[in-house]
Amino acid sequence: MSKSLIAMGLPAGLVAEAAVTPAACVAFTEGPAVDAEGNVFFSDIVNNRIMKRTPEGTVSVWRADSGRANGNMFDALGRLVTCEGAEFGDGGRRRITRTDMRTGAVEVLSDRYEGKRYNSPNDLVIDNAGRIYFTDPRYKEDRSDLELDVEAVYRLDQDGRVTRILSQPAIQKPNGITISPDNRTLYVVDSNPGPGGNRKIWAFGLSPEGVPSGQRLVYDFAPGRGGDGIRTDVEGNLWIAAGVSQPRHANETAEVPTGVYVVTPKGEMLGRIPVPEDSITNLAFGGPDLKTLYIVSGKSLFSIRVTVAGHVVYPRSQRY
Repeated sequence: MSKSLIAMGLPAGLVAEAAVTPAACVAFTEGPAVDAEGNVFFSDIVNNRIMKRTPEGTVSVWRADSGRANGNMFDALGRLVTCEGAEFGDGGRRRITRTDMRTGAVEVLSDRYEGKRYNSPNDLVIDNAGRIYFTDPRYKEDRSDLELDVEAVYRLDQDGRVTRILSQPAIQKPNGITISPDNRTLYVVDSNPGPGGNRKIWAFGLSPEGVPSGQRLVYDFAPGRGGDGIRTDVEGNLWIAAGVSQPRHANETAEVPTGVYVVTPKGEMLGRIPVPEDSITNLAFGGPDLKTLYIVSGKSLFSIRVTVAGHVVYPRSQRY
């Protein structure tokens, strides 16, 4: 392309606005999870489905009605655990489910806390004992159907018991969640887009019984768009999907460009992997050596090779 075309301005008198803006959204990718065979499963919340990408690169619809699925993660037996939310349209089932990948059977693990439906389960992590920790915010403006009076973090034990372990005001709007490789630290993304809202990464000490304590600030992304999804590598570093290309409203700035930010447990920023999309939502480690990082952002699934393995709970030798 010639330099004259690159520098050319708007058609004089024919364009009223200075820049194009999104008029419709046909996908909102979220919640990647990689199985032991290298297949990547990820949610498309807008279209209410879960997609599958094979190691050969073929992409297909794996589940057509996902219940507005958001976060996904494989457990130690290779079953897919899913947060079914309530964002981007109707049909959200607001529950935690588990899918047997051999039979396709879907088991509802929890859809209520003390008899009340969850707000919109968002993301999850599983510890070495098989306990599931999940976040339950609500980002949709319509809150008329809410039954719970807080946005919180819950622990789902293997016997089916659910315990609320964190809630407001300690955390304003829990979003992404992960755990250290030694299972002694729980990390929660506090992502509140409201005026003066938190855009923080919190750390909590985690007891052998799964009880958090000792809230500690790891990193603050304010006033830009904060984190969304978060995962750890085997060395304990945090890999955080964060940032936005252009501010979406008056409560955030573009000071945090889109990318995957790598932060030490002590809060030292190690660097950023740029991602060429408007916003970035989540990430997961995969590949035979767990050194392929998959990133979902807007309408796309990206991948990049890294030099450190990610921390996952399922055994790499598991095969169906």
